[in-house]
Amino acid sequence: MVTWIYGVLLAVSILVIMYMAQKNYENIDTQYWTIVVLVPMVVLGYWLKTQAETVEAAKICFSYIYLDSTVLLTIVIFCIMRFMGLRIYPWQKILGYGTAFLHMLLIWVCVRNNLYYGTMTLIDTGNGIATKMTPGPLKIIHWIYLAVVLVIIGALMAKALIKRGTYSRRTLMLYSILTGIGLVCYLLETLLDVDFSVLPFVYVVADILIALNYDHAHTHDIACLISEQQKYHGTKGYVAFDLNGCYLSCNEKIYEYLPELKEQVVDAKLPENSRLADIFYTLIENHKNNVKHHRKFQAGDVVCRCEISEFTIRKDGNVQGYLFDVRDVTEEEHVLSVMKDYNETLNTEVFEKTENIRAIQEKIVLGLANMIENRDNNTGGHVKRTSDVIKILVKEIQKQGIYEISDTYAKDIVRAAPMHDLGKISIENSILLKPGKLTDEEYAVMKTHAAKSGEIVKIILQDVEEEHFVKVAYNVARYHHERWDGRGYPEGLVGDMIPLEARIMAVADVYDALVSARCYKGAGNYEDVANTMMDNMGNQFDPKLLPVFIGCRSELETYYQQSK
Repeated sequence: MVTWIYGVLLAVSILVIMYMAQKNYENIDTQYWTIVVLVPMVVLGYWLKTQAETVEAAKICFSYIYLDSTVLLTIVIFCIMRFMGLRIYPWQKILGYGTAFLHMLLIWVCVRNNLYYGTMTLIDTGNGIATKMTPGPLKIIHWIYLAVVLVIIGALMAKALIKRGTYSRRTLMLYSILTGIGLVCYLLETLLDVDFSVLPFVYVVADILIALNYDHAHTHDIACLISEQQKYHGTKGYVAFDLNGCYLSCNEKIYEYLPELKEQVVDAKLPENSRLADIFYTLIENHKNNVKHHRKFQAGDVVCRCEISEFTIRKDGNVQGYLFDVRDVTEEEHVLSVMKDYNETLNTEVFEKTENIRAIQEKIVLGLANMIENRDNNTGGHVKRTSDVIKILVKEIQKQGIYEISDTYAKDIVRAAPMHDLGKISIENSILLKPGKLTDEEYAVMKTHAAKSGEIVKIILQDVEEEHFVKVAYNVARYHHERWDGRGYPEGLVGDMIPLEARIMAVADVYDALVSARCYKGAGNYEDVANTMMDNMGNQFDPKLLPVFIGCRSELETYYQQSK
């Protein structure tokens, strides 16, 4: 009977490994996986011992079982230290694991003598083979070892009570309680000399609980909540909360904006009436009520923008919590403030002359576009050419009926085309005019021009132009570098999430870049450029625009030939 129970426990412990292995975790905790692999080995020892027919076989089984009170306990100590945020030095690992394995070696070399086990008797209880033994002279080493382990764990618990840290209390208590239960059971069984141990049951239950906790902790790890690109993004801070408002994790960048988070306890709520609670809990409430999904706050001299979104990474698709991204928008706010002041002044002076305002506004836009074009010697004539290409593309779309485009909408796209790169005004010459390939850091700066273009367009046009044109112009400016496959910027939109006007602008922008001569390349061959454009329909560009491009390809090539 006991043999059968131990066999079931062994099977369960193996299933735990299989269950966790199929999760395909991105970040692997080697200490946890060592624990989860050792548990079946220990349970295997108990299972085999109930079937041992010789004393030597029983001793060999014990050499597996003693993995629990040597190596397993050492790993648990290091896990607790890591959870508490204590630094683990290499010499500590060498000492801990070295002592544990020397202890195991002592047990193994004493299999054929009576130094560790004095006498051992096998008793067939009918439920399995039980062992009765007397300790040998070296058994005292084991008790000393356990005493040292108990002192270390006790010291860690005392430190945890005296000096509260930001680590997860649940994880620390789970490991501490399970370790305590295991040690108490071991001591009681040793003193009472029981026939069969309950420790395999304790180990398997502990294995399941630790696996579930590991799954929970990994699910809420900030590295798993954000994409590969965002994880290494150097300008954004990220914070995660569960649905109850308990803090889960964050990345290092957020400490620059909100250093108070360094003191925040994992799995605990934010302090009431604190600045953190005001920022995050207010956004959560607004998000629930679908009122507002972002807010700005001051962090010293820096203006930060905080946006909230829900995260769902489990297969069941249920929302598990909230993810906040925080970024520095100080420069953007300054630009917007200047543009807003200018816009307000302009409106005050000529508010009764709407047509004049629009004329002035268009000259400002074209002036800014030309100024940017004069700065960027790679894009001479780019503004005019892309506007003309947009006209050709829109006309072909209307002709083929791929999308229903009204004449008003068509005019809006054409008028908006010159505004798509206004954000380049904020890019330094050292980056904008660099003839060679940009570094990763320079490219990250260059990519900010799309979002800044959208904000500048909104400031210039709001309260002056009609809302439908403002929307089209903003979308063209902000999203013309988004890709159909989601690998674009600034937001990584996918497919139909990208506004149609931005998708059309992307085709015109890239086509002109490939066909036109730049300081770092000559003009592209029309055939090669056309093949490149068509090959990228469905990954970089909207696949529905393929027949549009094919339909007006000849007209586009004629236009560029005449423009030379």
